[in-house]
Amino acid sequence: MDRRRFFIVDVFAEASYSGNQLAVFLNGHLYSDDEMQRLAHEMNFSETTFVLPHDNRDGTHRVRIFTPVGELPFAGHPTLGTAYIIASELSDSAVDTVTLDLNAGRIPVALERDAAGAIRRLTMRQLPPTFGPPLDPARIAAVLDVPVEALDPRYPVQEVSTGLPFLIVPLQRLSDVRAIRSGRVAAAALAQGLADHAVLVFCPETYDPAHQLNVRVFVPHMGIPEDPATGSAGGCLTGYLVQHGYFGPDPFQIQAEQGYEVQRPSLLYLAGERTGDAITIQVGGTVQLIAEGHLR
Repeated sequence: MDRRRFFIVDVFAEASYSGNQLAVFLNGHLYSDDEMQRLAHEMNFSETTFVLPHDNRDGTHRVRIFTPVGELPFAGHPTLGTAYIIASELSDSAVDTVTLDLNAGRIPVALERDAAGAIRRLTMRQLPPTFGPPLDPARIAAVLDVPVEALDPRYPVQEVSTGLPFLIVPLQRLSDVRAIRSGRVAAAALAQGLADHAVLVFCPETYDPAHQLNVRVFVPHMGIPEDPATGSAGGCLTGYLVQHGYFGPDPFQIQAEQGYEVQRPSLLYLAGERTGDAITIQVGGTVQLIAEGHLR
């Protein structure tokens, strides 16, 4: 077996050549930290992962995640995409759960299979959310270059984290979401003192009437002007929706679309529930295997 194998997958993709691209390298112990970073820059996807040798008798695998410019403790679509490759390439049987040991902690991923045993969908349970204080809506409106009236006044602008923090910004109309220019966000965030923040905007109007939310995500400080599909941000959004009762007091399961503005339509399956003081977050999606290869 080629020890320097890698795979390219599309995550949160209902069909090939959509969703968010990911490169997965096996045998991560063969690469130094510097080589991992250089390979992530070479692939130039929003993230690249490396699977390291690990005591996986309990189904756990050590994984590291890199963007083109740095390492992340956690990210959503790399978790699902890497779990898909582990289950497909490194597991001896049709496992129904894979656990990734990430820098942020252990994340279990459940696998749903069809009658033939093929993986239909993967769902991760994210870490419990933490919430920052509300931010001035006018400040974030200036970052996005939209009128402050475009924001939904019923809900706060707030940073939420399930391992990776995102500013969650509720907008009211799809036209305002579409008007945001990703190339201007980085400079405007710098001017507003928010240059190191990732931003998720959402609204209840959607391109596809079967979906419940439209989402866009901007992470310019990590070399990602706009992300086509963001599982970590989707988990933060789910915690936010539960915390503020966006879909009422009951548990919810919704479909959130993302990536339409960058021609990479994506679909995230989000489920949230509050039990006492605890919020449970699950983020799911479909993975498409696109290519495999080896380093020369």
